[in-house]
Amino acid sequence: MPKNIFSRGRSRTLTRHHKIAMAGVATLGAAAIGLSAVPSGASTKTTTEAAQPAAVAFSTEQIKDVKASVTDQMAGASLKAEQIAAKKKADAAAAAKKKAAAEAAKKKAEAARKAKEAASRAAERAQVKKAAAKSYPNNLDGWIRESLDVMKKHGIPGSYDGIKRNIIRESSGNPKAINNWDINAINGIPSKGLLQVIPPTFKAYHVPGTSWDIYNPVANITAACNYAADKYGSMDNVNSAY
Repeated sequence: MPKNIFSRGRSRTLTRHHKIAMAGVATLGAAAIGLSAVPSGASTKTTTEAAQPAAVAFSTEQIKDVKASVTDQMAGASLKAEQIAAKKKADAAAAAKKKAAAEAAKKKAEAARKAKEAASRAAERAQVKKAAAKSYPNNLDGWIRESLDVMKKHGIPGSYDGIKRNIIRESSGNPKAINNWDINAINGIPSKGLLQVIPPTFKAYHVPGTSWDIYNPVANITAACNYAADKYGSMDNVNSAY
């Protein structure tokens, strides 16, 4: 009968074979733990492989993308702000340019208006000067023509022929003619001049710019035509004493 290596009272050091045997027992225990529980009738599989941990990716490189992304966003926001500011500046410049153009156009129009008015006044002065410088012969033809120019400025109707016809009938073309025999003469206000006008009528229908002398040919013709226009529409409508 072999001797009990674990007999009481004896203490021996484990030999190499003992260590190997104990390692085998430990291995069997670990293998038993690896058994899988399965339903009845199902096959079982015993494995002695230990579970492997999940793989974990690891890198010693520094993370750079996060910082770059934030920098790009900040740069984009800054660029957008600059674009907005530039647009506002451009809009303000365009508005200022438009306003300046409108003001320039207004000033130009005002200058053109003033120039036109000045030209018109100059033309009127030239016309008046021309009229003043115009000379008329000192005869019946000249008196009638000068009177017609005065009448035209004052809007008094009448024609050369109508005036001449009535002058010939009334005074035969004598500017100093006077009627001392008709009812007016009897009443103390005789008719005088080319168109035989009584003093009260001459005074009432005198035309500015002409002489106040009732014997003045142009003044007499113009006052008589002014009276005829008021009473008959025109000297052309007078065919007898008026």
